Amino acid sequence: MLHQELTAAAVSHAIQLAVAPVFLITGIGAMLGVLASRLGRIVDFARVLESRLSASDDKERSETHKQLAVLSKRARFIYTAISLSAFCALLICALIVILFLEVFLSVEMPSLIGVLFIIAMLAFIAALYCFLHEVYLATANLRIGPQ
Repeated sequence: MLHQELTAAAVSHAIQLAVAPVFLITGIGAMLGVLASRLGRIVDFARVLESRLSASDDKERSETHKQLAVLSKRARFIYTAISLSAFCALLICALIVILFLEVFLSVEMPSLIGVLFIIAMLAFIAALYCFLHEVYLATANLRIGPQ
């Protein structure tokens, strides 16, 4: 009976430890939603510009190609941010699995947990950098009003 109580307590403790990473995954999921939305808007705008190419003169075509080049750079940064964020989420999921394996297998892996968390945070930092760079590109090339 005592062994079952310790096991239940250990599982309960593992669940408590897993709650913080689950909240982190929720935040990463929200970030992925924002990034996917921005990528969709970039792709939609690029398609609009591409459809105008055939009906434009040389000057307009040159300007459109410049805009498409910027959109391409923005899309690459967003894609990289999405990839890094998804990688981060996968690492956090692996960390949660390892927390439970520690309990069920009675094996301690603190170094692995620490390394996974550090790599996950580095990936998320890089994703945020890519996101900020994409926002910079978007605002640096923003044109408001008559041109």
